[in-house]
Amino acid sequence: MSVENKKIVLKLYIAGRAPNSQRAQLNLNEIIKQNNPDCFDLEVIDILENPMRAIEDGILVTPTLWKTSPLPKAKILGNLSDVYQIVRILGIIGGKC
Repeated sequence: MSVENKKIVLKLYIAGRAPNSQRAQLNLNEIIKQNNPDCFDLEVIDILENPMRAIEDGILVTPTLWKTSPLPKAKILGNLSDVYQIVRILGIIGGKC
């Protein structure tokens, strides 16, 4: 599989229905929707239901978005409202994988 065809693997750590967690999830869903959903592999992890996942992955703050692949890895904290920065950090170029 070429670099251009690799999916962007994301983990979004949230804290239940906390307002910032809900906002981050909505913002990320919109970013994915607008940039070819087939290019993304998203896992949402609620640390209230699965706190060990956060501990194992070194997540101290929610919401946190962790891009695990392709390299470089990146962690983004907050409600993901700065779409331009999120797209830049994730390396989304013209809706292509």
